[in-house]
Amino acid sequence: MAWRERFEAPAADVAARHKRSTWLRAAVARVTTPLLPDDYLHLANPLWSARELRGKVLEVRPETADSATIVIRPGWGFSFDYRPGQYIGIGVLVDGRWTWRSYSLTSVPAASRADRTVSITVKAMPEGFLSSHLVSGLEPGSVVRLAAPAGEFVLPDPLPEKMLFATAGSGLTPIISMLRAMRRRGQNADVTVVHSVPTEDDLLFGDELRSMAAEGLIDLHLQFTRVDGKVTPAQLRALCPDWAERETWACGPGGFLDMLGEQFEEAGVPESLHIERFALERGAVGAEGGVVTFGTPDRQIEVDGATTLLEAGEQAGVLMPFGCRMGICQSCVVMLDKGCVRDLRTGAEHVEGERIQTCVSAAAGDCTLDV
Repeated sequence: MAWRERFEAPAADVAARHKRSTWLRAAVARVTTPLLPDDYLHLANPLWSARELRGKVLEVRPETADSATIVIRPGWGFSFDYRPGQYIGIGVLVDGRWTWRSYSLTSVPAASRADRTVSITVKAMPEGFLSSHLVSGLEPGSVVRLAAPAGEFVLPDPLPEKMLFATAGSGLTPIISMLRAMRRRGQNADVTVVHSVPTEDDLLFGDELRSMAAEGLIDLHLQFTRVDGKVTPAQLRALCPDWAERETWACGPGGFLDMLGEQFEEAGVPESLHIERFALERGAVGAEGGVVTFGTPDRQIEVDGATTLLEAGEQAGVLMPFGCRMGICQSCVVMLDKGCVRDLRTGAEHVEGERIQTCVSAAAGDCTLDV
């Protein structure tokens, strides 16, 4: 209805999952016009906002030498009925600029109003500006922006009788949320966990995993690749002989997931494998790059095939709309006037006349955007 859309317009861009949250935000916006609702709300509590979801960092807890668990208390409008395995967007103000990334939730959905926190576990990557800041530069008390939990890589309900969790490195993070949820709920199934990391020092949640194994919740195999090598198809069959009969959730580096995909395809059960890929494997599918033109010839820049169009615009001094910067919110969609671009998540190509997301697309040759 037109009247409803007009009323909700001031809160239309907020990532809230429930309709009543949108109405509350819209009502506050109407009452406080012409000033922004946040002008008033922030004075009372920095986590109250009519425009966005916010959270306060309560703790940055080291897990390994290069990883940490970040505990956050979300503010007004956050929905705690997320599903174990989902991820969350987090925006952090660094050097005057909000930088966004998405990370799997390692917490379990709140069981009571007193338990209204969420957590993510982040590994600092050498090329990862934000991940390094989150692990070693983020201070308790910091206010961050949040995007609502999302994702289909989740713990099923009801549980299958037989499950396999196959992970490597930080790919364990969405799985630990699933395992913690099963433990809290007292759910039992035939669960095998195969997890590989370079060394014992790189292992996340090691004591917790071994405790779950001792309780009989999981059958656990840990592989330290610098000593034992990477998990091979033959090892997978030896560790879990009935792997092809299990519903499997897998997360980790691209090569590890590709190996599993080939095995399930050859066994004729590709539908039993559920995969979560972390971040954009930039440059993995083609690295053409090219000259990107932003509307007119006087606004151009030459970039490689791993630089997103949004980043290219920022380097060229062209301001374009954006929100989450990770392909979720659709705020960055523009028309591709000429040329071809590639989605860095899937490798899919888009050609002139299509609408594209600049935050997850890169030039596949010279191209022109309608901006």
